[in-house]
Amino acid sequence: MKTIVIGVIGADVHAVGNRIIEFVLKNEGYNVVNIGVLSSQEDFIHAAIETKADMILVSSLYGHGEIDCRGMREKCVEAGIGKIPMFVGGNIVVGKQNFDEVHERFLKMGFNNAYPPGTPIEKTLDDIKEALGE
Repeated sequence: MKTIVIGVIGADVHAVGNRIIEFVLKNEGYNVVNIGVLSSQEDFIHAAIETKADMILVSSLYGHGEIDCRGMREKCVEAGIGKIPMFVGGNIVVGKQNFDEVHERFLKMGFNNAYPPGTPIEKTLDDIKEALGE
């Protein structure tokens, strides 16, 4: 069974979507480690190391995800989990921006995929399976 660490990064307290993601992933047969809201990069990374996770899935709804996620891949590398797949989704930037450009910025930051606001977790499942080699 593959393990996915999920949570809401930064000073964000939006918990409902996080619980929906947890529910859907568990129903798909994944072991889900939900670190909750107000989570730092280090919280995600420590949870991934402790649970030998196969993926990190970051949520952000308050618009500051881009700031909160900067340097996360480098921290994963430093922690010895540099190749772990990382996805991010939600309202991950401030204001309305061209999402193709936002997506490209997150790829450059080391994320394997980024999803625009309103993307249901169900639409990411094929990407998750692919990233996990399923």
